[in-house]
Amino acid sequence: MTTESISFGRDSAPCLDLSSVRHIHLTAVAGVGMAGLAGMLKQRGFEVTGSDENIYPPMSLVLERLGISVLAGYRSENLSPRPDLVIVGNKVSRNNPEVQALLASGIPYLSLPEAISRLFLEGRRSLVVAGTHGKTTCTAMLAWVLECAGRDPSLLVGGESINFSGNFKLGEGADFVIEGDEYDTAFFDKGPKFLHYRPGAVLLTSVEFDHADIYRDIEAVKDAFRRLLALLPVVAPLVVAADFPSAIEVASTAARPRITTFGLDPSAEWRLGELRDTGSAIAFAAYRAGRKEGDLNLPQPGLINARNALGVYVLARELGISHSEIAGGLQSYAGVSRRQERVGSFGGVVLIDDFAHHPTAVCGTLAALRQRYHPRRLWALFEPRSNTSRRKVFQREYVEAFAGADQVLVGGVFKKASDAVALSDVFSPEQLVADLRAAGTAARFAPTAEEISTIVANEVESGDVVAMMSNGDFGGLRRHLVATLSAGEG
Repeated sequence: MTTESISFGRDSAPCLDLSSVRHIHLTAVAGVGMAGLAGMLKQRGFEVTGSDENIYPPMSLVLERLGISVLAGYRSENLSPRPDLVIVGNKVSRNNPEVQALLASGIPYLSLPEAISRLFLEGRRSLVVAGTHGKTTCTAMLAWVLECAGRDPSLLVGGESINFSGNFKLGEGADFVIEGDEYDTAFFDKGPKFLHYRPGAVLLTSVEFDHADIYRDIEAVKDAFRRLLALLPVVAPLVVAADFPSAIEVASTAARPRITTFGLDPSAEWRLGELRDTGSAIAFAAYRAGRKEGDLNLPQPGLINARNALGVYVLARELGISHSEIAGGLQSYAGVSRRQERVGSFGGVVLIDDFAHHPTAVCGTLAALRQRYHPRRLWALFEPRSNTSRRKVFQREYVEAFAGADQVLVGGVFKKASDAVALSDVFSPEQLVADLRAAGTAARFAPTAEEISTIVANEVESGDVVAMMSNGDFGGLRRHLVATLSAGEG
């Protein structure tokens, strides 16, 4: 551990010599980012403990595998024995009992992004992958391309990278690849997390409205991304998806001599062409200013993933990696858990688990699955769980998004005490079902995971593809379906 002396916590917190820190406690440790940070801290040699509530797989299993002790619930007793430093997740508020005890204790504390910045990004080139969609996939993909090119990068990503068998890696190379989340930092810092990440390069995958609980409109979202780009050194690479007008708008306001664009849009410097699905991979070509640079293959299906891969390809080229090195990394990229993850095949029924919850992501995922599995019947099982999807913000947009499915089952709206939604603003599954039916798409409302599982088990046929879509546990639907569909095989 370094002996660098840095100031921890808020302005009133004392300076603390890092060499004196031995025990670090993480409040709300079961979040994906917090669990990854806990693993990195443990690998660095710190004693690490944590606390959380409602802990469930996969994070419960990840923390167990890392050997990190997790205390159930938030209590003042969790700070005894007294840690040298507490890292506070953005899941908890100021009135949380453990936070109240922390504030009264005088123990130094940091947010997750502050801790990452101060403990891990010093002396590294931070490659920040940001955007409304695709950032988890692109972060894991970029790190794997760098790994295959012999760069030995570090990584922190908001999902379980299959290639790295986890969501973090501490490498010896110069680059730290990090997912730049636009969500707020902590109860004491309402700015976006990515403002702490010292960007040395940025891949901006998309900009659309999301996080309706903290952003009032699309202009507020764009302003957050503008603040990120303002931190990027003028000569550092900035790679932007041309297919998203708001992303281009944000990038164009940055005072920079050069912006590198990619996508399908005719204005893009790097364009995607010759897209086709081989049945086991998505194949496409990368063109720069109309000149073909080479062919690429990616195991994951659909345009949504091909565009992600092109963005990674372009940034990697900006970093001096050759076409052949990048192509090899993309071809062996295994994906991220719950991003179009193929859970298995049960009696001829393919089960897919996906994180999609924004209409753009839902539409892109269904289009990808349709292309890969055509002409099979496609089921979409949707849980309105994210802080945006639980609101009526995209009530109408979901009708078009789910038009790509043959059968749609909509679950009940997830209730969240920490972000109660006014009744007049709550998303209506029943209305979505009615609108889908009116548009000619077969749809039903099934409030619980058990009901959805029963319907699927009773009506699914060999050859069908069933896609679960939620940014959470979906009431254990994956476990329910694996059990029921496996039982049906007998």
